[in-house]
Amino acid sequence: TNAPYGICRCTPDGVLLDANPAMAAMLRYPASASLSQRRLSDLYLDPEQFGNLLDEHGWLKPFDAVRAEWRRRDNTPMVVRLFGRPIRDERQKMFFELVAEDVTEQHALEQQFRQAQKMEAVGRLAGGVAHDFNNLLMVISGYCELLLGQLGPDPELRRPAEEILQATDRAAALTRQLLAFSRKQVQTPRVLDLNAVVAEHLKMLPRLIGEDIKLIFIPGALSGHVRVDPGQIQQVIMNLAVNARDAMPNGGELIIETANVSLDEQYSRQHPNVLPGECVSLTITDTGSGMDAETVSHLFEPFFTTKGQKGTGLGLSTVYGIVKQSDGHIWAESEVGRGSSFHIYLPHIAETGQPAQPEPAEHRPPQGRETVLIVEDEPELRSLARAFLEARGYTVLEAGNGAAAIRASRMLPGPIHLLLTDVIMPGMNGRELAEQVTGDRPGIRVLYMSGYVEDAIGRNGTLDPQINLLEKPFTSATLARKVREVLDTQTVQGAEQPAGVRVGRERAPRFTKQVPLRFRIQGETEWISGTAENISRSGVLFRTHRPVSRSQQIELQLTLPAEVTGHSSVEVACQGEVVRTIDAAAAIPPGVAARILKYQFLRGSPVAEA
Repeated sequence: TNAPYGICRCTPDGVLLDANPAMAAMLRYPASASLSQRRLSDLYLDPEQFGNLLDEHGWLKPFDAVRAEWRRRDNTPMVVRLFGRPIRDERQKMFFELVAEDVTEQHALEQQFRQAQKMEAVGRLAGGVAHDFNNLLMVISGYCELLLGQLGPDPELRRPAEEILQATDRAAALTRQLLAFSRKQVQTPRVLDLNAVVAEHLKMLPRLIGEDIKLIFIPGALSGHVRVDPGQIQQVIMNLAVNARDAMPNGGELIIETANVSLDEQYSRQHPNVLPGECVSLTITDTGSGMDAETVSHLFEPFFTTKGQKGTGLGLSTVYGIVKQSDGHIWAESEVGRGSSFHIYLPHIAETGQPAQPEPAEHRPPQGRETVLIVEDEPELRSLARAFLEARGYTVLEAGNGAAAIRASRMLPGPIHLLLTDVIMPGMNGRELAEQVTGDRPGIRVLYMSGYVEDAIGRNGTLDPQINLLEKPFTSATLARKVREVLDTQTVQGAEQPAGVRVGRERAPRFTKQVPLRFRIQGETEWISGTAENISRSGVLFRTHRPVSRSQQIELQLTLPAEVTGHSSVEVACQGEVVRTIDAAAAIPPGVAARILKYQFLRGSPVAEA
């Protein structure tokens, strides 16, 4: 009677004889007697599923953990896990005992988790495709731009090239949508008042959705702001409005609401990857045709569309990616004939909103006379960028990978003013390359180029501070403006420097003094001898015959002479990390540059500025 699971007894032909109170409560019947004489097949959402159970297991053998979809008394669906066994009473009459466990919530969580995994996998694929496609588009559009510059004014000659350029622009827009879905689109987030953002876009929505759709805005009394990219939140509103318009061909209502929402632990359990806490919600509801549950389950997948040949299937997947990239959550609910609602929850931010910045006026792309080192593993892109910059007056060096770029930098005696590098390259990524080049040339500026924000230079689509990025595909004018902007910046922006190393005038003092040292790889017992050539409190450059790999942790011991410490000689033990290795020259052992993570004095006077 007090069992936590539903238990019932039925005849071999599936007629319920009795049930415990838990079974009645599970199915929302007032009493267990209400289930008596009902057919078991009537409990199934699809009676055919009951027939399949009989065909597979029959009534003569037990079965365990069989999932079935049942319906409650109010016709709401539920998922149960069934255990069954045949029994005989004292008169040897055959019955079947059934135990049912309600796993509706667990089943929903499993479905959502599988969907999240699928969306993540598709997102990674979409991001990779968009990255490679961007490179191809860059080559097509770039050389088409160069071609247009040489064709002259004849419209018969220019028209085909202009059509190619317009087609690449449309293709680039598609890749941006894929990048938005895969959460790799470049963001410029600001703290904004969501009500003000929605109100601003209401001015253009009536032209978009048509006069036969009534637009209603219900602003909530919001207690905080949200951190979003203004352009991307506009894209979210527009895409959802267009989706609603297409669901209401005969007119209807489009309702936009904002509100303060507190997501509790129960909501978090029901929606994987959603943390409980305070949020600002944006809900967009239409009174259109609605969708069934199967359609809703695929809504945010790229290229899934209910519009036939009219749709690309990227509108809602773009919305999904933007919301996720903004640390938000989106949830859709719909019923056939009863419209649809899209609920967006964005983290509550207590900061004050930032006013919109005016767009800079367009000017003729500037010229330059500086030296630029281009590093790009795609030869066609590298040649194109070189042609763009040389046409603007720059002196250009080029390299196909990080190692070649470092060699070129060290071989050139004159200045290199800008490192223009791709982010993802074989062997060494752009961030690692920038660290090495800025170590050799502290005054050099760094400009990264990429189709999206990789983890090397940002997180979740937001650039790390002090990072300059040129988005692919770019035009000659865009490249010229960005290069000029970075070169004219007063502060050096580039790679993050190793801890304790400062570039420019504030760089830690260095001493070019040959000092014997010994070192060992962390975890090893054998000490190896070497000679320090360049010493500062943040790093050391030494030579040794023992091969050492980048990023290895090492221990060093050396005695700093008085001219280095400014006091008496001091024996120092250091823990460090190898940041780069230098190839050996004739009769000179290879060099190793290591940054000092921690040091202690073994003998002599403790010196603060060791």
